[in-house]
Amino acid sequence: MIHKIAIPTPFAVGDVNAFVVKGDALSLVDAGPKTPKAYEALKQGLNEIGYTFKDIEQVILTHHHPDHAGWMDAFDKAEVIGHPYNDLWLKRDAEFMKYHDKFYLERLIEEGVPESKFHWLEKMKRPIRLMGERTLDRIIGEGDEWTGHPNWIVMETLGHAQSHIALFNEKTGEMIGGDLVLEKVSSNPLIEPPANPEADRPKSLLQYNASLTRLLDLPIDIVYGGHGNEVHNVHALVETRLQKQHDRAIKVHGMLKEGRKTIYELTQQLFPAVYEKELGLTLSETIGQVDYLLSKGLIRENLGEGGVLYYDQA
Repeated sequence: MIHKIAIPTPFAVGDVNAFVVKGDALSLVDAGPKTPKAYEALKQGLNEIGYTFKDIEQVILTHHHPDHAGWMDAFDKAEVIGHPYNDLWLKRDAEFMKYHDKFYLERLIEEGVPESKFHWLEKMKRPIRLMGERTLDRIIGEGDEWTGHPNWIVMETLGHAQSHIALFNEKTGEMIGGDLVLEKVSSNPLIEPPANPEADRPKSLLQYNASLTRLLDLPIDIVYGGHGNEVHNVHALVETRLQKQHDRAIKVHGMLKEGRKTIYELTQQLFPAVYEKELGLTLSETIGQVDYLLSKGLIRENLGEGGVLYYDQA
């Protein structure tokens, strides 16, 4: 049994989906944001199928974003399970937050964002307050079996988040996909700090494309997504998403015809109406397209004055 609970969020994306899965164990996949409305929605959703918070034995996180990782705290009898990267954000100790700020400040400088917008760093941290306080009890990763749920395996599907996993049942063709494949929109591959501070910035869009491409080789009949309705025509949708992403990148390539530009300048051109309101999301989207074009050898990256990176056509 897979039972969906739609949970309201204060974010532009709207409701987030949590899933109650009954096997040998009773599990909840994702837990909404930590708001009173989300708590009530979870309580009511469980009640509709005859359960309470105390009945849930496992809470599995598809990823650490605040709309998915809020109310683990309400399930005090449950084991919290997920990718190890979740814990950086769930613990969010002083050392990590210092690293977080340093990482994003370095990115803003590289991207050519004016200093007057550096206050965005504080705004970026606001949603963190909607995350739960509980940390992981158990770590899972690529190829692991989902304990208590025979035939289900864990897939590491990085890109939208550095903690992202999906759960797949090859026997039934069912996938619980988090934000990997959504019915109406493509997921934004967000720029996030690497778990190892010495490592290079993860190339989120390239990771996301690789995660999507993996699905084309799997016998998937249905994806239970983190937002919106279930997806049935999975392979066709994945191919459409990959093509649209390529088309967006080619549009960015065209913008460099008139000369070199920074990520910030490209973001202003790509998202003139929303970049100021959604700076983090729009910068992430632009960086993704630039990473893609660099990987194809279509553009060049050059370091300019003050540590700013510039891009032009190859």
